Amino acid sequence: MRHDPLAVMLFAAGFGTRMGTLTQHQPKPLIHVAGKPLIDHALDIVRGADTGQIVVNLHYKAEMLADHLQGRGVRTVTEHPDILDTGGGLRNALPLLGDGPVITSNSDAIWAGANPITMLQEAWNPDLMDALLICVPVAQTIGRVGGGDFRVAPDGQLERGGDTVYGGIQILKTDVLYDVPEASFSLNLIWNKMAAAHRLYGLQYPGRWCDVGHPDGIAQAEALLADANV
Repeated sequence: MRHDPLAVMLFAAGFGTRMGTLTQHQPKPLIHVAGKPLIDHALDIVRGADTGQIVVNLHYKAEMLADHLQGRGVRTVTEHPDILDTGGGLRNALPLLGDGPVITSNSDAIWAGANPITMLQEAWNPDLMDALLICVPVAQTIGRVGGGDFRVAPDGQLERGGDTVYGGIQILKTDVLYDVPEASFSLNLIWNKMAAAHRLYGLQYPGRWCDVGHPDGIAQAEALLADANV
């Protein structure tokens, strides 16, 4: 298992269209939950673990988010002229992240419980795994619309379907990103290749998780934080 610090990629380039008018004048990561922006909640998770370089990708209203992050000990990379999706965005940031496995994190979720990054680092086994995803049982999610994304097999391998939701944080080897010819692509493409090679793994999260992907998620996340006394 690898315990040394890993570089972190925070995804913050999206348009946040599901948030409606809330993202008309600001990027989604700057929406406040319990008194502070979503991006700051994500950074708290990162800084609560033993990690290295932090990189944030930008696109929609990039200047506002860059101004907020200035002096915060992170590096930013702006996707221009087009947004690159998760796979393309991660590949675009690799010059800042280095060649080793990378922690990636979405910036639109609130967690109540153990630090998910620390859990992934403790379970990470690069001899067996090309990616290790944190997965939350549907019953422990708040604001989730629809069923699960994956089934976690008894040996930890992931299969599509099932009753666990990808929580938006993972450890991922990045060399396979260079095999994709398109500039913009989803990490789902990479996961499918890893799953076919039996090297895509998941770790079930024991706490609770709230998706702040829609306006109702703000109040739901604040209630979760108040109930958890975080």
